[in-house]
Amino acid sequence: MSEYNFDYLDELEAEAIHILREVAGQFEKPALLFSGGKDSITLVRLAEKAFRPGKFPFPLVHIDTGHNFEETIQYRDEMVARIGEKLIIGSVQQSIDEGKVIEQTGKNASRNALQTVTLLDTILEHKFDACIGGARRDEEKARAKERIFSVRDEFG
Repeated sequence: MSEYNFDYLDELEAEAIHILREVAGQFEKPALLFSGGKDSITLVRLAEKAFRPGKFPFPLVHIDTGHNFEETIQYRDEMVARIGEKLIIGSVQQSIDEGKVIEQTGKNASRNALQTVTLLDTILEHKFDACIGGARRDEEKARAKERIFSVRDEFG
C-alpha cells in the first residue's frame, strides 16, 4: 500500500479549501472579492476545488475603479463566463457621480483609496455578511499582520 504525504503547499491548499467551505456553511450571504489579479484568480481556483461540480455558494464581487487595464476587464468577463458564476460589479465612478467620494486630481491621482467606499456600499446593498479576499503576506507590512479571519466593523 502506498503512503501519501502532503507537502506544505498541499497543506495550505487543503486549509484554504476547508476555510472556503466553512465560510459557506457558517454565513448566510458571503461574497468572494475578485479584482482580476493573481490573488483573486487563485481564490477562484480554490473555490472551484472546494465546490465543483456544483455552483459557488457566493457571488464574485469586483470593484471597478474605471482605471483597470482593458485586458483585466476582458479576462474577468471571460473567466466569469467560462466558470458560469455570478458577478456583481461595484463602480467607483458611480460613487463619484453620486457625490459619495471626491476624485483626486493631479499627477499622482489614484482611485485606489476610493474603492473602500464603493466596496462598503456594495456590501450593504447586497447584505453580504462575509467577504473572502486574498492577499499575500509578503507584499506589504500591514498584510503580514493579518489573520486568516479579520473581523471588521461597519467602517471596513
